[in-house]
Amino acid sequence: MSKTGKISQVMGAVVDVVFEDGHIPDIYNALNVDRGEDGMLVLEVAQHLGDAVVRTVAMDSTDGLIRGHA
Repeated sequence: MSKTGKISQVMGAVVDVVFEDGHIPDIYNALNVDRGEDGMLVLEVAQHLGDAVVRTVAMDSTDGLIRGHA
């Protein structure tokens, strides 16, 4: 099942993602972020924060990620 979320906060390797439809991925699921020429970034869901927000840990550098990126 493919859902689209938006980055709401970037704090180093920790990235918060909001799912506006309210359906959030399970803990330990992987999220893929398309960074264009820099390739895909994998985020692992680590925590459910409530209000359809998940806290993830990036498996590579988060340089260039911005809030609102889908």
